[in-house]
Amino acid sequence: MFVTGSPATIFDRTLHIYVSATEQQIISVDLAKSNFDRDKAQYDRMLISRAQFDVTAANLQALQAQVVEQEAIIAKKTLRAPFAGHLGIREVNAGQYISPGTKVVTLQALDPIYMDFFLPQQVLERVRVGQEINVTVDTYPNTTFPGKISTIDPKVDAATRNVAVRATLPNRDRKLLPGMFANARIETGAPERYITLPQTAITFNPYGNMVYRVTEQADDKGKQSLIARQTVVTTGQTRGDQIAVLTGLNEGDLVVSAGQTKLQNGATVTVNNAVQPSNDPNPQPRER
Repeated sequence: MFVTGSPATIFDRTLHIYVSATEQQIISVDLAKSNFDRDKAQYDRMLISRAQFDVTAANLQALQAQVVEQEAIIAKKTLRAPFAGHLGIREVNAGQYISPGTKVVTLQALDPIYMDFFLPQQVLERVRVGQEINVTVDTYPNTTFPGKISTIDPKVDAATRNVAVRATLPNRDRKLLPGMFANARIETGAPERYITLPQTAITFNPYGNMVYRVTEQADDKGKQSLIARQTVVTTGQTRGDQIAVLTGLNEGDLVVSAGQTKLQNGATVTVNNAVQPSNDPNPQPRER
């Protein structure tokens, strides 16, 4: 197969050669058809033998079969996209001979576009087909692309215990391209209020997670002091630098967020908020 530089008819030179050969075959078919009609008229009048008429008919059928075969070969010399999409960079050059199976050009359907990602099996009960998602990409950090879950894989990966999910996103502006790294956000359930703390305020121990809750206490002389008391808490999900506290604290409680290693239960403390721990729910890496 010979490649030319014309994008509309990629194989026009080879096609022209085959068309010339086919025209000669068509002329031969026309001649054979005329001989067939002439011999049939003579055979009907019993002027020629059956054997001679069969030879003429077989010759016509053979030439017609050659024309059909040649047209099938010509059809294979034209590349037709199986679906509408956007062509990429051509990977063959003009004048190059290519063999079957050679990659010529990429074809991508961009609208809609699909996003494949994985979710842990623990959240499967909260995810369903048709659920809305919001997608962000590093290329457009201030833009959110909405979409819907279109397919959930019916099996869980035995190695990772994750399930594959596919979402469909409209992409009319062609901003999203195949191969981009993206983050998907799926909102499930109703909004809930949690007491959150910086993760540095939690002391994680095998026998329970602790925080130092600061309370006021009067001494024998009636002087008020701030006392740090160990309190066992139940922690929940984390988000960025924050961690949810499910039980053990009330809204408005004063807790120690740094320096717990220097404290003991019942120690007197002084509040100094000059240094604040990181408490960003969505921290981003920064170049320094």
